Amino acid sequence: MDANSLAVRHRPLLGGARVPLRAHAVAIARSRVLRGVVRRLLLAVPLLIVVSSLSFALVSATGDPGRTVLGAGATPQQVAAVDHQLGFDQPVYTQYWHWLGHAVHGDLGASLFTQEPVTQTLSERFPVTLSLILGSILVTVVIGVFLGVYSAVRGGVLGRFADVLSLAGFALPSFWVGAMLVVLFAVKLHWLPAIGYVPFAQSPSQWLRSLVLPVTALSLAGVATLAKQTREAMLDVLANEHVRMAWANGIPPRLIYYRLALKNVSLRIVTIVSLQLVYMLTGTLFVEQVFALPGLGSIFAASAAQGDLPVVQGITVLFTVIIVLVNLVADVLYTLIDPRVRAS
Repeated sequence: MDANSLAVRHRPLLGGARVPLRAHAVAIARSRVLRGVVRRLLLAVPLLIVVSSLSFALVSATGDPGRTVLGAGATPQQVAAVDHQLGFDQPVYTQYWHWLGHAVHGDLGASLFTQEPVTQTLSERFPVTLSLILGSILVTVVIGVFLGVYSAVRGGVLGRFADVLSLAGFALPSFWVGAMLVVLFAVKLHWLPAIGYVPFAQSPSQWLRSLVLPVTALSLAGVATLAKQTREAMLDVLANEHVRMAWANGIPPRLIYYRLALKNVSLRIVTIVSLQLVYMLTGTLFVEQVFALPGLGSIFAASAAQGDLPVVQGITVLFTVIIVLVNLVADVLYTLIDPRVRAS
């Protein structure tokens, strides 16, 4: 969108001649988006196979499952019997092929220690991690974009604050921020709970209170990154020639800031948000442990330390699927925001 398109009013269509052409263009754009989605989904299949096979091989090489289950006091005969019972005495590629055949049908195996199906573990803990990530993304987008746009428009102290916040977000790890938040708001002020999670169905208000501190800790880096990137991109756009033409044409500032400048910045915002969401997936490994949240991150860390291969493998595949879906949504948003992406 440029200054001329904002300044010139569209005339009514005569004879409806352009309506079929516009409908045809919309149909072509939709078909291109659909083909892009299908292509991405097809490419995701070999990606899932590669990631799952590598993670399977790496986790299998970290230890002996039979020894892990029975403990250090077990005899070699007992360990061999358990390995044979669980199928871990076979070559790694045979174990992986057996796991993949069951995974295609929705069976990700069972925990080596609790014997609980991995799918059940994922279904019970995924809502916790999903609440944490969605809350962090919401905070990142709302506060990050607001700070970036406002500091670019107003400048001054708020612009310097955005720079300081970005430095702090980059320098301070999320688990340290979480620990400091617990000390301040839970231990000293007693405003919020230090640890634990309350399901939304049980108490919406307590659910929200249990997420305030972990969401703050997880979203700080995202807010800082998005605010800085949005501010720099807005400053670049506002310095362009077509923006100066918009001012000269008497277009209201609100239209210039939010329909002209922000729309040109939106592609960068989508890119930063998608990258931050991937970062947040890894951040849950630490934040959930700090706040004792029963999510996928905490169980992944515990299972990796114990050598619980089926649980680690199931969570790895689920995280990979989430990353693929995030990239897919980002690509779709690119095509909706910028027509040049659809044309390419």
